[in-house]
Amino acid sequence: MTAHSKSRRTWYAVRLTLTAGALAVLAGCTPLRDYVRNGFKVGPNYARPPAPVADHWIDADDVRVRSVPTDDSHWWQVFNDPVLDALVRTAYEQNLTLKEAGYRVLERRALLGIATGRLFPQEQFMNGSYNRVALSTQVANRQFIAEAFYNQWNYGFGLAWELDFWGRFRRTIEAARAELNASVEDYDQVLVTLVADVASEYVTLRTLQQRLVYARQNVALQRESLKIAQARFKSGQASEVDVNQAQSDVSTTESRVEELEILHREANNRLCVLLGIPPEELRPSLGERPIPTAPPEVALGIPADLLRRRPDVRRVERQLAAQCARIGVADSLLYPHLSITGSFGWSAQEFADLFTSQAFRGIFAPGFNWNLFNYGRLLNLVRAEDARFQELVAKYQNTVLTANAEVEDGIVNFLRAQRKARLLREAADAELRAVREAITQYRNGLVDFNRVALIQERLVQRQDLLAQAEGEVAQGLIQIYRALGGGWQMRCDGLPMPSEPAPSPRREELPLPQPLPQQPGDTKPS
Repeated sequence: MTAHSKSRRTWYAVRLTLTAGALAVLAGCTPLRDYVRNGFKVGPNYARPPAPVADHWIDADDVRVRSVPTDDSHWWQVFNDPVLDALVRTAYEQNLTLKEAGYRVLERRALLGIATGRLFPQEQFMNGSYNRVALSTQVANRQFIAEAFYNQWNYGFGLAWELDFWGRFRRTIEAARAELNASVEDYDQVLVTLVADVASEYVTLRTLQQRLVYARQNVALQRESLKIAQARFKSGQASEVDVNQAQSDVSTTESRVEELEILHREANNRLCVLLGIPPEELRPSLGERPIPTAPPEVALGIPADLLRRRPDVRRVERQLAAQCARIGVADSLLYPHLSITGSFGWSAQEFADLFTSQAFRGIFAPGFNWNLFNYGRLLNLVRAEDARFQELVAKYQNTVLTANAEVEDGIVNFLRAQRKARLLREAADAELRAVREAITQYRNGLVDFNRVALIQERLVQRQDLLAQAEGEVAQGLIQIYRALGGGWQMRCDGLPMPSEPAPSPRREELPLPQPLPQQPGDTKPS
C-alpha cells in the first residue's frame, strides 16, 4: 500500500469522526446555537439565580439603626477592649477548626490542578525493555525459526488523548474552580463564626464575673442581717425563726455562687478550645474587667448587602455554579467521545541497532466511542444533575432568607436589651436602697425579718438579671455582626496562616487564595 493511499484512509477516518460529531450536536440535548454560544461546550452556562431579600430592616425607623454602608471587617473593636482584641488575634493564629478549613482550600486547589491536567493528553508514557528470548525447536513449523536464542531491545513513547470536543473536561474545570471558591467561602464562614464565638464567650465570662460580684455582695449583706438576727435573738428581741431564716438565705446565695463558678469554668474551657489551647484557668491573664459596653447604635447597610457580605451565602452560590457545570459534564456523555491514541519507538535485536532509522515503529489511531444503547441511563443522569441544581437553588434562596432573619433577630435583641438593662438598673438600684433601709429598720425593731428577707431575695434576683441584661446588649451586637458576616476580612490583613500546635512536624507556609472571579458571559441555565 502506498503512502498516499494510507494518508487518504487516515483523512477518511478523521472526516468520519467529525461527521459523527456534527450529527451528535444536531441529535443531542444541546442545540447547535447554544453549543457555539457556550464556547463549544454542551450543557448550560451559569448565572446566579435571584434570591428574595427585604427592601429594608423592620426597625429601620429606629434612630439607633443606620442603613448606611459600614466597614465591619474588625467589628469587635467597637467594644474598645484590648483583651478581646488579643483573644481574637490568638484564636485566628491557633484555632484548629480554622486550620482544617484552610487545608480544605489547599485540597480543592490541588483538585483544580488535577482537573486542568485532564484537558491535555490524559496518558503520556515512556517505556523500555530488554528481553532474552528462547524458542522451542520442537514445535510445529519449526523450520521457520531462524534463531532459537535471541535478544530483544525496545523503547518508545505513547499517548492517549480524548479531545474535549463537547467541553466535558472544561466543564469539569469550571466545577473544580467553583468548588475551590466555595472552600474559600467556607474558610471565611469558619472565621466569621470563630470571631463571633470568641467575642460571645468573652462577654459570657465577663457577665458571669459580674454576676459573681453581685452574688458575693449579697452574701455579705445577708451575713450582716444574720448577725443582727443572732444579736436580737440573744437579747430576747427576736425568735430563733429569724436566725434560721437568715441562715437559710445566706446558704442559698452561697450555693448560687458555686453554681455561677461552674458556669464560669465551662465558659472558660470553651474559650480555651477556641484559642486552640488545653483548658486552663484564664482569670490571671484576663484579669477583672467590666462587661464590654456596646455603642448605642449600629450601621447595617441594606438587606441586599447580605448576598456579598455573608460567606455562607456566597459558598452556596459557588456550589450552585459547580453543580451547573456538572450538568454539562453529564450532558457530554450523550455524545461520541473523540480520541487520538498513538505510540512510537524503536525495537531491535541488537542494542547497537536500536537507534537506527530501520528500527523505528509507530501507530496513529484516531477514533470515537459512542454509548448508543444505554437504556436511558445517561439521560437520567442529566436529569439527576439538573434536579440537584434545582435543589441547590432552593437551598441558596433559603440561606438568604435565613440570613435576613438572623440579622433581624440580632437587631431586636440589641435594641430591646438596651431598654431592658436600663429598667433593670433602675430596679436593682432601688432594691439595694430598700435592703439597706430594711436592715436599719430591722436593727431598730421597726420591721420583722420577713420583710428584710423578702427584699434581700428580690435584690439577688434583680442584680443577677441586671448583669445578664447588660451582657445581652453586647451579645445582641455580636449576634448582628455574626449575621452580617463580618470579620472574615481579617485574613486579608497579611496575618500569618494559623500555626500548627506543638509538637508538630515542620509546617509549610500555606497562604489562602483569594476568591476566583466568575467566568464572563455566563447565562442562566435552562
